[in-house]
Amino acid sequence: MENDAKQMITCLRVDGGAAKNSLLLQFQADLLDIVIERPLCLELSALGAAYFAGLGVGFWKSTTDLADIWKLDRHFVPNMKASQREELLSRWHKAIQCSKNWL
Repeated sequence: MENDAKQMITCLRVDGGAAKNSLLLQFQADLLDIVIERPLCLELSALGAAYFAGLGVGFWKSTTDLADIWKLDRHFVPNMKASQREELLSRWHKAIQCSKNWL
């Protein structure tokens, strides 16, 4: 994502069913070494569609009107040692390489 965005990512906002799992989000924060933010509303895809419909009919004048609607439930701060992170990521990359031969 950083390559595509051409900038460092310091925070990742998540939503959806998996975002209910605090253990998963803490693990993601640890592995990515960035803050993960979970909103109060986890179904942002459906809510986003409703926002676009509201924008389309003029209920909201612009996306800036929507900015204050997003509310934080919890943030997850990385707390894993760099050496452990590097070991886990090394194993992950090795597993990916091994799985390429399964087909």
